[in-house]
Amino acid sequence: QVQLVESGGGLVQAGDSLRLSCVASGGTFFGRYGTGWFRQAPGQEREFVAGLSWTGDRTDYADSVKGRFTISRDFGKSTVYLQMNSLKPEDTAVYYCAGSWMSAQPRGPYTYWGQGTQVTVSS
Repeated sequence: QVQLVESGGGLVQAGDSLRLSCVASGGTFFGRYGTGWFRQAPGQEREFVAGLSWTGDRTDYADSVKGRFTISRDFGKSTVYLQMNSLKPEDTAVYYCAGSWMSAQPRGPYTYWGQGTQVTVSS
């Protein structure tokens, strides 16, 4: 059973940067997992933020974060990252990472989910 654990969230000011991390454990061949980041703000549905196919040749971003957020991964550390720059108050949400075996579609669907990490951006 694959487990995903996010970290790196926190309280920042508008314009600041944060890097979220998601460590995968309990499975094998992390390099064959497609991975993604989603977020959920209070009172809103969970939404797609960024995704990376298992081959690494396909990425996709929500329009609201294009040019500001970057998804990447480190095979050796079984970790996927979300670098978030120029943060805005509307980026405030709980951020979740997700993964699926040999997923070629950055937007999912995804099988495994983390518990989430809170990101709060003050104005």
